[in-house]
Amino acid sequence: MMFEAVGGQKFFDQVVDAFYDAVERDPVLLPLYPEGADTVGARHRLAMFLSQYWGGPTTYSDERGHPRLRMRHVPYAIGEIERDHWLLHMVAAIESATTLLPDHVRDTVRTDFISYVTNAAEHLRNQ
Repeated sequence: MMFEAVGGQKFFDQVVDAFYDAVERDPVLLPLYPEGADTVGARHRLAMFLSQYWGGPTTYSDERGHPRLRMRHVPYAIGEIERDHWLLHMVAAIESATTLLPDHVRDTVRTDFISYVTNAAEHLRNQ
């Protein structure tokens, strides 16, 4: 299970923090966030979602119910440009966090995680 292979919640927090640090400076993505540069809540939700998805605790579902990702993102205009910016920052965050992983899991985690977010980003496009 990936959650254990990456060392638990700390890994997902690192990915999410690197991602949102970039989002807070991105003029294309930041306007999509209702709280603007106050990404504390968004960071928590994404970190809990990712850790749950990859085999961690069910905190996300306990707090928010079923993820329903597409439904939750419908209010926001997500086209190719937004998708590309989101992926740019997410892939960079994943690559950064995986450099700290042991050799025997690094490539698999990186490949699987990037594949997942690439598919998810395309799935959430609504423009």
